[in-house]
Amino acid sequence: MQKIKTSAPGKLMLFGEHSVVFGQPCLVTAVDRRLSITIEENGSDFFVLDAPDLGLRAYSKNIKDLAKENLPKEVSFIETCYRLFLDRYPQQTTIHVFSKNEFTSSYGLGSSSASTVAFAKALSDFYQIPLDNDQLFELCYETVLKVQGVASGFDIASAIWGGTIYYVTPDQKTKRSKIVEPIAVKNLPFLVGYTGIKADTATLIRMVQNLQNEKPNLVDGIFAEITVLVEQAKRALIEENWPLLGSLMDQSQSLLRQLQVSSLELENLIEASQKAGALGAKLSGAGGGDCMLALTAREQRESVTQAISEAGGKIIDVAMNAEGVRLEKI
Repeated sequence: MQKIKTSAPGKLMLFGEHSVVFGQPCLVTAVDRRLSITIEENGSDFFVLDAPDLGLRAYSKNIKDLAKENLPKEVSFIETCYRLFLDRYPQQTTIHVFSKNEFTSSYGLGSSSASTVAFAKALSDFYQIPLDNDQLFELCYETVLKVQGVASGFDIASAIWGGTIYYVTPDQKTKRSKIVEPIAVKNLPFLVGYTGIKADTATLIRMVQNLQNEKPNLVDGIFAEITVLVEQAKRALIEENWPLLGSLMDQSQSLLRQLQVSSLELENLIEASQKAGALGAKLSGAGGGDCMLALTAREQRESVTQAISEAGGKIIDVAMNAEGVRLEKI
């Protein structure tokens, strides 16, 4: 019986939070915590999913009923992706899916996007429907839009292309295609601190959208400033200008505070890392909790680590600039 296994990486946003949803650029890096998907032939009319990390065992649904209303959150991305794939490429053989996650979804490292991308790649190989990176992106991006209603796609792009990328979301109104530009960086000296608070990305995105509707001049001005920082950070990364990059991180965090997406827990970890000698610190992602980044010289790494821990954070041990989605040996 045919069996296919794939994996995709998590991600960390470096610069461009929230403004990316409004068509502005961002910088994002893939991390070496991976989510793997294994697919084998099922031999019945039912789609079956085992995802013990999410508390799901032998979840099943008739192939005709895929992605109908009231989907459990734990299966929504995979089931929706499968429905969209079958709509495009009808198949007779159904599948049993096994999911294994190397990182908890609580960390905000992009487990939903990693699972969607790994699953889409597995479908492509299992059914022998060759999909290149751009086609994988289209399928996964449509999946996330259907599940969440809002999406920028940077996490999908990060999981597919891997490494560190400069990204701009596609715009249907202007017919602008996405931009995915790999950034050649060898060294990313960040520490990652987790607040212990799981944030709801979609809710925070909508909150910023509401603020933009209420105060468009203020928010558009903030987005314009964030975009300038993204462009400067891109050059600083390539040149390994760490003092400049740290300053840009601090400026970025100040702007994110004005968008009201930071939190007491994030601010505590950011302040603690700065006092311990970090070159710069900011939240990473939608905010509200989840993770922060501290840019740290080698000689300050131990003291900043201790400061984050003493402030109530948990250091997440990840390597950045990781490989994108790939086929794995079984």
